[in-house]
Amino acid sequence: MASGAKHPLNLSDYQALAELRYQIRRFLHFSEQAARDAGLEPHQHQLLLALKGLPKGLRPRIGELAKRLQIQHHSAVELVNRLARGGYVRRKRGEQDRREVLLHLTPKGEKVLRELTLHHRAELRSQRRALVAALKRATRQS
Repeated sequence: MASGAKHPLNLSDYQALAELRYQIRRFLHFSEQAARDAGLEPHQHQLLLALKGLPKGLRPRIGELAKRLQIQHHSAVELVNRLARGGYVRRKRGEQDRREVLLHLTPKGEKVLRELTLHHRAELRSQRRALVAALKRATRQS
């Protein structure tokens, strides 16, 4: 943690950070409600998005998704179990290593994720100014 003596803070610094957190929280609230409206829990939507959006070179394994979601492995297993029961994801054995279990979106998972992503992108576009302004204000040098 940085020392406050080198960088004194004033009321506007606290206000800027509070505004950024408010804007982020507004978007997260929107995201959580959109997931529920689509029949998913927010963490389920996050797992679908993390799976689809994995960076090139990362394998779609439960451990990797747990890391990306910052949750425990057993919590990711339970999320995957629920998503698999709902028909959103499927497990598949690795071709080179049969012990490896890879995850894939089903057509149902692809469809709901696409709809949610379009909805999220529209929300981000409508809130872009407020989010960018809050980020700039919170990261400016005193």
